[in-house]
Amino acid sequence: MTRTKTFKLLSIIITLVVSGSLSAQLDEPNNELEGAANYFLDSSDATKWAVIITGPTVGETNQAQFRQWSFSLHDILTRDYGYSSDTITLLYGRGAPALPGGDRVDGATDRQSIEQALSDLASRVATGDQVTLYLIGHGSGAEEEAKFNIVGPDMTGSEFATLLDQFDRQDIVIVNTTSASYGFSTSLSSEGRVVISSTRSPSERYDPIFSRYFIEALDSRNGDRDKNNRVSMLEAFEYAKNNVEAWYEEQGRLASEHAGLDDNGDALFALNPTVDAIDGRLAEIAYIDTLVDDTANLSQEARELKAKMQEIERSVFILRGRKQDFLDANYWEQMEGLLVDLARATGRFNDVAGLPEEEEISADETLSEQTNETPPLQ
Repeated sequence: MTRTKTFKLLSIIITLVVSGSLSAQLDEPNNELEGAANYFLDSSDATKWAVIITGPTVGETNQAQFRQWSFSLHDILTRDYGYSSDTITLLYGRGAPALPGGDRVDGATDRQSIEQALSDLASRVATGDQVTLYLIGHGSGAEEEAKFNIVGPDMTGSEFATLLDQFDRQDIVIVNTTSASYGFSTSLSSEGRVVISSTRSPSERYDPIFSRYFIEALDSRNGDRDKNNRVSMLEAFEYAKNNVEAWYEEQGRLASEHAGLDDNGDALFALNPTVDAIDGRLAEIAYIDTLVDDTANLSQEARELKAKMQEIERSVFILRGRKQDFLDANYWEQMEGLLVDLARATGRFNDVAGLPEEEEISADETLSEQTNETPPLQ
């Protein structure tokens, strides 16, 4: 790292920890953070799985739209996020269409195929893996009668929740983008799960456009707000929600869909989740891609440093979400240690990776984006 970069990095750290002197034990483990969140640990040894379930529809316009969303999501996950045909299951309407790309489809969206696909997946996943389910299509009903429209008898939220019980050792994300999705989604709420619903009530029955923008958030990592080259479920949700709101405003129409997110298991979906609120903390550390991404050309040490940087970022997120649990001085003392460790790892990574100065990971951007806070002056 150049001398200019070094001094710049030091000035950033001084600014961030101006509330106190550096701790003498910065590299020791943070005992108060241990056990803060046992979900979405994001180990580099874990595998991420995706299940895309697209219900049937009528009309050429809807069929074309559902097909585009389903296939685009499949392709983006394989192209940008480290998934493969072995880790993605795509159930589509009445089965593989006689169209280009139909070979992506693994089966029809009927009760038997859904049950079989999830049973097969349950036999393959390991403890600590992450399973993300994307529901695209139509929904109906409310509360216990809320249903996802499939081929044949529709499936209720409680029935689908029972199928997910077999993944009790995995991290679960459900992205339900159907119309009238709220009642179905509330049935899936559970501790340690991230559940996203494209609507907030059964009365929102018009076809949502949330899918369009959620997938756009993943495409080319458009939703990567903190610029860490990863997209979390919270980032994708916020990107999609904001763009849906903008679309309705541009159309001069009253919004007929309002997306919500629940990740604390209370089945109460927040329309504006944040890490400082009840919902949003798990979604922020639930990443769509694997822990270490784009490392094929890096040395072993560089890969380990990148993994360390990502692990420290996770600790920063967890601590920030638990700020109200600490005295102010204690909070900033712990945040100080994490930020200094992150800065050191970032600087070392830039050196080991041999990045040109214009391509170096910016420490000031990394630190400020992870905290979004200014420590108190004393």
